[in-house]
This record gives sequence, structure tokens and C-alpha cells, in this order.
Amino acid sequence: MQTSDALTESRHERLTNLTQNLTGLNRVATVSRTTGETDVQVTLNLDGTGQCTAKTGVPFLDHMLHQIASHGLLDLDVRATGDIEIDDHHTNEDVGITLGMALAKALGDRKGIVRFGHFVAPLDEALIQVALDFSGRPYLSYGLEIPTQRVGTYDTQLVREFFVAIVNHAQMTLHIRQLDGINSHHIIEATFKALARSLRMAVEIDPRRAHTIPSSKGVL
Repeated sequence: MQTSDALTESRHERLTNLTQNLTGLNRVATVSRTTGETDVQVTLNLDGTGQCTAKTGVPFLDHMLHQIASHGLLDLDVRATGDIEIDDHHTNEDVGITLGMALAKALGDRKGIVRFGHFVAPLDEALIQVALDFSGRPYLSYGLEIPTQRVGTYDTQLVREFFVAIVNHAQMTLHIRQLDGINSHHIIEATFKALARSLRMAVEIDPRRAHTIPSSKGVL
């Protein structure tokens, strides 16, 4: 009798094989981005198992990247060095930019994907709704009201900047709504979990649309 781990691995192998057979693509991307302020490298596997290595020098951001990988079932490796002696802003933004670029690269022409994703994630008193569309049109509607300036050493204003960076470079539409919540950590973490599950839904391959662009226009 197979163990639950073996069954999960077997299911993942079948899904990966289905994806590759339907699309002919290995949906893995590595993107490096170097500026005068940061040096960032991201490797992303859309058909992963939730493995994550995050070493950005910003501990709370690393924690949130682990949420994206774990709940999105993406394999994610993020390495960054930046001018965090000034503050976390440049590293936070440039990790978002590079992750967005990696998403766009791994998706390629976006043939066969479900395209839309949505999820409502609770975390204790916090309840966050995320809906997204890999539309090719960057747009962010950001509805978080985070009550404190910091979580640990992390400036909570940087949450919005991270999502702006991903949206612009993954070329997606992203709506974030806070339905409830009073604890800053819970609000932010629930948002990243909802994003992860929405990503997971949107990037999955639809077998009925495997070789076509999911748009009536024929292009995204």
C-alpha cells in the first residue's frame, strides 16, 4: 500500500506529465536583476510541490515568500542582496519585480492556462479576498488597511509596493479586499496565502484549452 507521501508524489508526477504533454513546456524560469541598489535572482517552477528557499535579508519578506510557494505549490528560490542598511524598500520592491518577471517568463504565451484565480483566506480574525487575471494588463486594486506601521522590523507600507511590482512585471490584474482583520501580521499573511491559492488556480492547465490562448481575442 502506498503511503500518503507516495500518493501525493505520484499525483504530482501525473499532473506535471500532463502539463508537459499538453503544452510541450517545462514551466520553469530563472531571472536575474542587478541594479546599483540590489542584486536579485529568482528561480520559479510553476508545477512544483511548494519547496522554497528565500534569502533576501528581509526576514518577514522571506516568511511571505514561503507562503506563496507552500500554498501556491510553486517551487521558489529567491536570493537577494541589497542596501538594507538604508531600509528594506529597494530589496522588497526588486524582489517583487524579479518574481513578476519570472512568472511572466514561466507562463510564456499563456496557452492553456485557466487564467483567472480567486480565493478567500482566513487567518484567525483576518479574512482576505484575492482575485486575479493573467490578462496582460497590469492593474492593482489594493484594499488593505493595516493598523500598524511595522510587523517586527518590516515596514507595512512595503506590502503595497511588493504587489505593485509583481503586477506590473507579471502583467496581471490583481484585486485585494480586506473583509475583516485587526492584527497586522494576520492581515498580511492571509493576503499572501490568498494570493498563492489564486496563483495556483490561475496557472493550472485546462485540458480543454491546452493549446489555445484563454482569450476571445486570441492573445494576452
